[in-house]
Amino acid sequence: MGKDVIVACDFAGAEQVFAFLDKFEGVERKPFVKIGMELFYGAGPDIVREIKARGHKIFLDLKLHDIPNTVKKAMSVLSGLDVDITNLHAGGTVRMMEAAIEGLTRPDGTRPLLIAVTQLTSTDQEAMENDLLIKEPIDKVVMHYAANARKAGLDGVVCSPLEAGKVHDTCGADFLTITPGVRFADGDIGDQKRVMTPAEAKKIGSDYIVVGRPITAAEDPVAAYRRCVAEFCD
Repeated sequence: MGKDVIVACDFAGAEQVFAFLDKFEGVERKPFVKIGMELFYGAGPDIVREIKARGHKIFLDLKLHDIPNTVKKAMSVLSGLDVDITNLHAGGTVRMMEAAIEGLTRPDGTRPLLIAVTQLTSTDQEAMENDLLIKEPIDKVVMHYAANARKAGLDGVVCSPLEAGKVHDTCGADFLTITPGVRFADGDIGDQKRVMTPAEAKKIGSDYIVVGRPITAAEDPVAAYRRCVAEFCD
């Protein structure tokens, strides 16, 4: 899979997401869609099937984090939704990630790509130390979590674009980096702490970028999407 822009469709329900996706009818490159907790919990599993039927690739972003057996069973259910990528929290331990792979793998041996969240892009060093009592440098923590994900057999990690190049150095060029926290140079960074532009993310080695409000809240979402693709993929 080559570089791609994943559009975070963080809408509350089906009506809003389909009104947004309708804008892309006839566009030469159908957006890769991220379905997060808000939309999945609001519209249920059928929203995944309906968006998939429209021809979109799907990143199901539910960030599972529980005991290994629970995550294994949950991943077994998600494997039937025919998504392209799904994820969990690397903080759930290597054993939990291994159990997730077991649950996600179908009887025929196929499965979606499975990636791990290292540290959320809304987390900075101060929050990590004060709220989570993790005193190590955030860069060291992210690399350790990424190495654990690689050890567990996962395909990659969600990380800040600032860390993508180092993740590849630590875990190999084939270990995928999916990077949120991407904003246009002339845009608002919102509640993200560690951000980068699409062009910068491409230069530093991100494999996928996840872009939400700069596209979904744009006056012309199609134009914003095309701008993102031009800066990151072309």
